[in-house]
Amino acid sequence: MHILIADDHPIFRSGLKFLLEASFDKLTLNEFENGQDLLDYAKSNSADVIIVDIDMPIKNGLQVCEELTADKNAAKIIVLTMHKDLELLKLAFYNGANGYLVKDNTSEELVGCIQTVLAGNNYLAKGIRDQENMGDQVDASKFHIAELLNSLTRTELKTLKLVSKKLSSKEIADFLFVSVKSVENYRSRICKKLNLDARNNSLLLWVLDNKLIIDGIK
Repeated sequence: MHILIADDHPIFRSGLKFLLEASFDKLTLNEFENGQDLLDYAKSNSADVIIVDIDMPIKNGLQVCEELTADKNAAKIIVLTMHKDLELLKLAFYNGANGYLVKDNTSEELVGCIQTVLAGNNYLAKGIRDQENMGDQVDASKFHIAELLNSLTRTELKTLKLVSKKLSSKEIADFLFVSVKSVENYRSRICKKLNLDARNNSLLLWVLDNKLIIDGIK
């Protein structure tokens, strides 16, 4: 197995490397202190698993996830961070992460997380899953936001971003240089693809709930 690690704390990288080498046979490891160096290496070298911190210089972990996904890199991506913030979690999965771990439980969960993502499933840190009401906040649809958004056309994505700014259909039509009827058709198709009821402002409520992710769309 080939694993890449990117974290700007050398002591943490050293501990992570020791844990991985003790857990897996025939393991090749490469470590980097920032996201850009990892990306440069990954462009010409294949890996099975990539483990990244969120807070790194030059390119942070979320940017690394986004670029690896855009490049169709086949490696499974695990975000390993101190952050338990729900919005960062959702953004990580949207940008292509397959697993999300919290550093204070790394040794207990890392091996299981790697095995889970290699099997084709997503993994969320147990400490986050066990938080009060987390099950209500992070349901299955949250982990498939990327798939839902990937089904939208560029024009529909632009419309979605404008809806998140609370613009009316007329304002969106003026911005896109199309008719109001066209905008209504875009909104209807978006609702269908996102499995939303086109009535009762469900689209606006959805984008407000996922605003950080919507704002991250290029």
